[in-house]
Amino acid sequence: MRGWTEAVLATLSGLIFIVTLAWPDWIEQVFGVDPDQHSGALEWVIVALAFCATIGFATLARGEWRRPRTLGANGPDHP
Repeated sequence: MRGWTEAVLATLSGLIFIVTLAWPDWIEQVFGVDPDQHSGALEWVIVALAFCATIGFATLARGEWRRPRTLGANGPDHP
């Protein structure tokens, strides 16, 4: 379950990364506020954080998928 959660979070943060790169003023248009007065600083912070989150979650998900599974006490057919 943890691997799926990390994969979904990696996908969501990757989408935020791509959307912010392609449409930098989405915050102003979606929320109707301009927190950085069109300087673009907030957008670059979002891009950097989303990129780091994407890499981090993807790495965690990859580690979770590659981790060997342990067998239950009753064998491979019983949980």
